[in-house]
Amino acid sequence: MHVGKQSIKFEKPPIITQTFSGVGPKEAEGPLGNHFHHYFEDEIIGTESWEKAEAEMIKHVIERLLENANLTSKDINYILSGDLENQINATHMGVKDFNIPLFGLYGACSTMGEAMGLGSILVGTGIAKRVIAGASSHNCTAEKQFRYPLEFGAQRTMTQQWTVTGCGYVLIEQEGKGLKVESITTGKIVDFETKDVTNMGAVMAPAAVDTILTHLQDTNQQPSDYDAIITGDLGVCGMNIALDLAKRLGVDLSSVMHDCGAMIYDHEVQDTHCGGSGCGCSASVFSSYWYNQIIEGKYKRVLLVPTGALMSLASTQQGEHIPGIAHAVCISKQ
Repeated sequence: MHVGKQSIKFEKPPIITQTFSGVGPKEAEGPLGNHFHHYFEDEIIGTESWEKAEAEMIKHVIERLLENANLTSKDINYILSGDLENQINATHMGVKDFNIPLFGLYGACSTMGEAMGLGSILVGTGIAKRVIAGASSHNCTAEKQFRYPLEFGAQRTMTQQWTVTGCGYVLIEQEGKGLKVESITTGKIVDFETKDVTNMGAVMAPAAVDTILTHLQDTNQQPSDYDAIITGDLGVCGMNIALDLAKRLGVDLSSVMHDCGAMIYDHEVQDTHCGGSGCGCSASVFSSYWYNQIIEGKYKRVLLVPTGALMSLASTQQGEHIPGIAHAVCISKQ
């Protein structure tokens, strides 16, 4: 099953049989608003804090995922999930009442790819029959933690992205109707010695290109073998950097590359500068828009590559570099 340097190809591909997404009001007003399964009318979601709101969002989305699949928590072997809060606290609070074994993950904004990859390994090897994989983020919790509290009113740079309030979860099973996971490529940490916390696209673009090119080499493929290569949240700036870097390395991705962060907001009217970011960006966009596009046959085979900037409050305050990582999941119509 192991192929090349960093990839796994499944002899019996796991099946993504169900998805569910939930987003905040700003995301619902964007170009993809009609594709999300559910949107919350405000960011506080009837709770007392932003942190509790994110946990409530996670809980609601998983409940609806199980409901749509006609399953209960007893039918699920594992949850694989993460978020951007310290110690992935939103995930812990959001899933605690389901009484399902949890693999709590942190890959920054690449967490959706990490969760889907590890979940596919569990199902593809027969260790688990059903798993739920997903990720979330909340604009107000992330901005408060990594940059400035909202009430501070700090000026945002033009390279900065808007952290998505949203989450997406997928149900991965050994059999059923849906989309198959053909292979995965686990990313490695790539450090281009970037220190700018307001330019996450520049941090993540080299990692995205490294994982994409490694996947193509490991699986002996070309970009044209995919209908779409979908990065997580490079945003407009990061996607341009990634396209340029790949071209310098001899690979033209311009005809197939898309980015969830560049798609989720209307850049002309929503004032998000370079687009969206956060764990919930690729999670919500894939589990709604992209999943349905493939199910409907508009795309037959895609490579999903969620991207992450691996930083903490301590590392940035101490002037450390911000390394990046990206994980790839090959998904196709049955």
